Amino acid sequence: MHQPSYKKLHETGELKNRARALKERLECCVVCPHHCKVNRLKNERGFCRAGGAMVIDSYGAHFGEEETLVGLGGSGTIFFSYCTLQCVFCQNCEISHLGEGYEVSPEKLAAIMLSLQKLGCHNINLVSPTHYAPQIVEAIDHASESGLEIPIVYNTGGYEELDTLRLLEGVVDIYMPDIKFGDNDRAKKYTKSARYFDVVKEAVREMYRQVGDLKTGDNNIAYRGLLVRHLVMPNNLANTERIMEFIASEISKNTTVNIMAQYFPAHKALSFEEMSRRITSQEYRNAVKSAKTMGLERLITS
Repeated sequence: MHQPSYKKLHETGELKNRARALKERLECCVVCPHHCKVNRLKNERGFCRAGGAMVIDSYGAHFGEEETLVGLGGSGTIFFSYCTLQCVFCQNCEISHLGEGYEVSPEKLAAIMLSLQKLGCHNINLVSPTHYAPQIVEAIDHASESGLEIPIVYNTGGYEELDTLRLLEGVVDIYMPDIKFGDNDRAKKYTKSARYFDVVKEAVREMYRQVGDLKTGDNNIAYRGLLVRHLVMPNNLANTERIMEFIASEISKNTTVNIMAQYFPAHKALSFEEMSRRITSQEYRNAVKSAKTMGLERLITS
C-alpha cells in the first residue's frame, strides 16, 4: 500500500502548520483567484458566497467517477456547497450556487472521512473544495491522527490560487482539475471568472509539479498524480483543441485526460442559444481526435 504523503506532514506537525497558514488567508480572503479580501473569519462573504464554516451537501461511496478512482469500493466523495465559479451551465447549481447543505466542523469532516475509509472507499474525493481549503486541511490533520490513510483527491474547476496550491503540496495526492475553457473571454462570459484559462494553466502546471503523471497500484487504482477532466461543449465553445495543445505541450503527453460527453443545458444555459443543446456525436469525436492529434494517449472516453 502506498502511504499518502499527508501522513508524514501530520507526524512532523507540518500539517497543522499548513492549516494555520491557510486559515490566515481567510481573514482578508485570498484563498482563490477572486481575491475578495472579505473577512471570512467574521462570516463575511465574497464571490463564492461561503462564510467561515464549511457547508457540505452530501457524502458517500460514489461509483460514477473514473474507474481508476472507483475500483470495487467506490470513491469516497464529499460534495461541498458553494463554488469559486458561477457557471451558467452548472449541473449542480442547487449546491454550487444556492448553497444547499449543512454546516460541518473540521472534526465532523474528519469523522466523515474516516467513515468513508471504513466503508472501503479507495480515496477521499473532495468536490469543489477550494474555498474551504483551510478547514479541509485541518480536518485531514484530525483524520490522520485517527488513522486515515487513503489518498486525497482534489476535484476542482481548476480556478486555483497558486499560493494556496503551494500550501497543499504533500496534502493532496491526486489533483483532478476540470479545464472548462481554453479562452479567457468565453470563460468570463459563462463562469464570471476573469483570466480563467491563464489562471488554470498556472494552476495545472503547479499541480503537475507536485504530483506528476497519474500513478496506479493494485487493480489499477490511482494513488497519486494528475487527472484532467474536460467537458465537451456544443459549438466548440470550450475551445477543446487549445486545451489539449496546452496539456500536451506544457504539462505532459502522458497526462490522463477524461474527455466527457455528458453536457446538457442545465441551470441558465437555455438563455444562451449557442449552448442550449446537447453535443453531437461528431462534436465529441472531433474533441477526441484533437487530443490524439496532440499526442495525448492516456485518454478516458465515453
